[in-house]
Amino acid sequence: MRVIVPMAGLGKRMRPHTLTTPKPLIPVAGKPIVQRLVEYLGEMCEDKIQHIAFVVGDFGKETEKNLLKIAEDLGAEGSIHHQEVPLGTAHAILCAQEHLKEHVIIAFADTLFYADFKVNEDADGVIWVQKVENPQQFGVIKVAPEGHISEFIEKSPVIVSNLAIIGIYYFRDGENLKHELQYLLDNDIKEKGEYQLTTAMEHMKNKGLKLYPGEVAQWLDCGNKDATVDTNKQVLEHEKNKRLIDKSALIENSTIIPPSYIGPEVVVRNSVIGPHVSIGEKSLIENSIVKNSIIQSQSSIKNKILQNSMVGNFVSLSGQIEDLNVGDYSVEV
Repeated sequence: MRVIVPMAGLGKRMRPHTLTTPKPLIPVAGKPIVQRLVEYLGEMCEDKIQHIAFVVGDFGKETEKNLLKIAEDLGAEGSIHHQEVPLGTAHAILCAQEHLKEHVIIAFADTLFYADFKVNEDADGVIWVQKVENPQQFGVIKVAPEGHISEFIEKSPVIVSNLAIIGIYYFRDGENLKHELQYLLDNDIKEKGEYQLTTAMEHMKNKGLKLYPGEVAQWLDCGNKDATVDTNKQVLEHEKNKRLIDKSALIENSTIIPPSYIGPEVVVRNSVIGPHVSIGEKSLIENSIVKNSIIQSQSSIKNKILQNSMVGNFVSLSGQIEDLNVGDYSVEV
């Protein structure tokens, strides 16, 4: 099994955090979003993931090194591919076209999910979906009485289905997908000004391939600050029976309300932490109350009351505030 992870977007809805950290590398419950994504995919596939291809923008060598380390830690080879101009989902996938062969999963890197089914690797394709209340903002599918997908619709202003495509796809024949994607570019076939994967899948369906929906139990969005903080909460609840406090963390005269993640070499003094808090490595929390928040690495929080907050790396804060969204290297004076 091969996995292609398109992640070249700028993550504008997650600023200021994405000014210094690509959105898929923002941690949720102590792990980058993209790492959790490929781990979940590994649990769902009978075949071992052999290769992970990351399609990135201009993220820098350090980020690329971190991505390759994620693949290595999962026992897979990794490769980096660049999408210099954002021309749509089909174009992004083609940037890693040498890995469009055999069984392949396409996984866009701002999505986490929980599912209780295994991928049917004999199907021509499986598209992960979930029922949503406001489907107009998503690509959606219609399902035939026989169970296969009968139509793909890209963000229709009229409600035609509530089965939203969440951004995870399996294809039995990667070469076939590559052919359809290349056809779009060669013939300049665009939808809403971009080359869309859904257009290629509609062509595949019209040629007789059977693509099936895989409905997930829970879809966790990481598209903006509030959604990511809520996803952090959901992941912590899902992992509440695991060890979430690192052995090297120093907890002094403090209460940790589970589930909360406390990373390596974190120091917590005279504080109440939790529930649903994640604190990155080497951060200091002192004389503070923090709940339902993400604090990234090497930050200092003193004399604060925080809730529903997201704090970046290398941040220094003191005082009192309720709801915070602070990027990397911020200093309060």
